[in-house]
Amino acid sequence: MSTERKVLTDDEVRNWFETTVPVEEFEGQRVLVIVPDYTRTAPLPLLFDALFRRLRPVVAQLDVMIALGTHPPMSEEHICQLLGISPEERAGLFFQTEFINHEWDVPSSLTTIGTLTEEETSEITGGLLSREVPVKINRRIEDYDTLLVLGPVFPHEVVGFSGGNKYFFPGISGPELLNFFHWLGALITNVGIIGVKDTAVRRVVDRAATLIPNQKRAITFVVTSDGTARLHGLFYGTPEQAWNDAADLSGQTHIKRMPKPFQTVLSCAPPMYDELWTAGKCMYKLEPVVADGGELIIYAPHMKEISVTHGKVIHEIGYHCRDYFTKQWDRFKDHPWGVLAHSTHVRGGGTFEDGVEKCRVQVTLASQVPREVCDQINLGYRDPDTIDPEDFANREDEGVLLVRKAGEQLYRLEE
Repeated sequence: MSTERKVLTDDEVRNWFETTVPVEEFEGQRVLVIVPDYTRTAPLPLLFDALFRRLRPVVAQLDVMIALGTHPPMSEEHICQLLGISPEERAGLFFQTEFINHEWDVPSSLTTIGTLTEEETSEITGGLLSREVPVKINRRIEDYDTLLVLGPVFPHEVVGFSGGNKYFFPGISGPELLNFFHWLGALITNVGIIGVKDTAVRRVVDRAATLIPNQKRAITFVVTSDGTARLHGLFYGTPEQAWNDAADLSGQTHIKRMPKPFQTVLSCAPPMYDELWTAGKCMYKLEPVVADGGELIIYAPHMKEISVTHGKVIHEIGYHCRDYFTKQWDRFKDHPWGVLAHSTHVRGGGTFEDGVEKCRVQVTLASQVPREVCDQINLGYRDPDTIDPEDFANREDEGVLLVRKAGEQLYRLEE
């Protein structure tokens, strides 16, 4: 349960970098800093500035890669905004720093560093999936001695808690491993995995990371649950160590327990979720507290797209519960498994019996995506102009819940 805990000041954050990040581990090294894109709440301008000041004087090279996974690339202007770098600073202080977008779908940008064998995947997943999976990662890692992750930790629908080695897989990886473990997460289900530290998916990610030949370090952090991007804690070490400590704190900070389920949830997507591929988090984090037969409305009046990258496949398959796919596997097995996983996570739990799908929750989209598209992809539709979020406020006793910035804080029922 969330309790009052210390919020770090900017000076305390900068002091943490000066006293905790050991420069001797980076001296003379070519360092690649791996950061999230704009779809995560994080005080990156403060953190990157503190890191740059700490390491740049001692390293041979310091560049930045955006851990896009399969998200669209960012322009240099947007990367500078993300990191808090002005045009003048880019031309001066940061003129030697290269900004790199990960390219998951460009084979020439990837290198194979090993393979997870069929026996390994079967053992890690408890027999849920047995498949040989090549481990591919952005080949630019070959240009660096040390890979340094700088990213937040939140409850996560696929891996349990985000962060750590997830910045390598899927952050800067190829599609094969991404598709494999996203579908593994879907088989376990969102409700079964989100906010759980020790998961089969995390074990797959950590096993793959052992194949990376570079030195690996991570700075993980936990932001406040109020959406203001202030910090409760910072952690340094190997990706496994730093993630472990941050996940413990995230579990205390980002999980809110409710006494009873709600019949109606208005889950408001912040502007950083500009397509349903990311705004689906508004369902993932709230699904556990929606009553059977209830409705969750993803309220995103700014949103126009289902997915820039994966929209074609999503329009073909629609949004369905897990069993809709598993009981018709021959029909769907050749579609990208990561997209199938996204579909099940957005649609939530349900059954598929005798050709009839029954989903536990009605998921409704209130965005600029038109009604006919929502009908086609098996989601409900509401005109966002007909919704005033204040109409949903302070009605918990009536079974109505308003979440003003959804997607990062996990809601669960009290045990």
